[in-house]
Amino acid sequence: MNIRTRFAPSPTGFLHIGGARTALFSWAYARRHGGKFILRVEDTDVERSTVASVNAILESMKWLGIDWDEGPFFQMQRLPRYKEVAEQLIDAGHAYRCWMTREELDLLRESQVKQNLKPRYDGRWRPERAKAAGLVPPARAPVVRFRTPETGDIGWDDLVKGPISFPNQELDDLVILRADGVPTYNFGVVVDDLDMEITHVIRGDDHVNNTPRQIHIFNAIGKVLPAFAHLPMILGADGERLSKRHGAVSVTQYRDEGFLPEALLNYLARLGWSHGDSEVFPVAQLVEWFDFRHVSRSPAKFDPDKALWMNQQYIKNAGDARLAALVSPLLEAKAGPPLEKVIALLKDRANSLQHLAESARLFYVYEEPTAGKLAEALNDRTRPALQMLAQKLADTPWERKSLGAALSEVLKANGLKMPELAMPARLLITGRTQTPSLDAVLELLGRDLVLARFARHLGER
Repeated sequence: MNIRTRFAPSPTGFLHIGGARTALFSWAYARRHGGKFILRVEDTDVERSTVASVNAILESMKWLGIDWDEGPFFQMQRLPRYKEVAEQLIDAGHAYRCWMTREELDLLRESQVKQNLKPRYDGRWRPERAKAAGLVPPARAPVVRFRTPETGDIGWDDLVKGPISFPNQELDDLVILRADGVPTYNFGVVVDDLDMEITHVIRGDDHVNNTPRQIHIFNAIGKVLPAFAHLPMILGADGERLSKRHGAVSVTQYRDEGFLPEALLNYLARLGWSHGDSEVFPVAQLVEWFDFRHVSRSPAKFDPDKALWMNQQYIKNAGDARLAALVSPLLEAKAGPPLEKVIALLKDRANSLQHLAESARLFYVYEEPTAGKLAEALNDRTRPALQMLAQKLADTPWERKSLGAALSEVLKANGLKMPELAMPARLLITGRTQTPSLDAVLELLGRDLVLARFARHLGER
């Protein structure tokens, strides 16, 4: 079989985490089997769909590295095709025109609720019923409804959830084509999947209830059904559906908050799918491993702390030059040591590019220590030691090993422990009391700058 999967976002906002996970799994399945991954934009919600959202979705997918083989296709450019298929279904007796107004439908549902019945369209414009009731088509454009079987069951063997079945009596005659010629979701999806020869429909399990309706349309058109795989929902840490109150939910937010794309991909891959105990692995490994047998049937929980941990693993192993290029715009560094060397020192502890930039800032922006902090740091024990250190640094070879040896000599000569010397030294040369290893900071800042800052503060009494 020539595997063909698709991702079909609605351009009414950014690409959210759930959509990105769906796109990733669909893409990975196609890539594993040497198939094609198709991108389709379901833009029939005319009022809410925007060009900005389309661009944001495409930008997010490109940033993640999820490439597509065909598309993007746009549903609003295919309206004649949906009308053509709807007419074919009418001619075959699988669909019919309906002139029921929204007001009439609302009244019907109110009446059904009062009778403790399930609110639903009653099929009154099915041709045989309309004729028996003497209904005459009014002078307004009708919708087209699908004639849903009223007895029996409809089901499928889901690749994730296993066998699923619905009684047909629970399904009414859905609208497939609106009066303005725009298809409804369930109809447009089927026509597109057939025309694009999709073999595997991979999507969130919030679509499970749509699937029986779509299968009926597939069967009416007389084509082979694709396989269906419904992925578990993604929840917040509190067990509620993932939303903005849980933090960032769109791909662009994670990009802007300093995630590397491969880190976010790796974390998304582990949301509802696993391969043994493997946690950190490249996307190429995901493609090699991915299958539906290891997709969980239970909802996945998004853990922001675990996502940051994953990002830290990738930052730690990323190239210094690449990280420097990403951090530089955030840092706006001017004079200072080579950024790549600073990155090499700091990256092991950074969990985002912003975190890395903030850590690097001490090498480029001097924070003037307050008089209170200086008074606390410079006392009768530390001042002589710092003055001795400054004298030694004037002649010490400027490389980390020698600088570390100079620090050790000063500590021994003054009977101090490292924190007693390192904390005030850090304050004088960086304006901060928390920095990476002092010898590494000295090496990167350079002799002239270090001695100038020592002289500036140690000369004050």
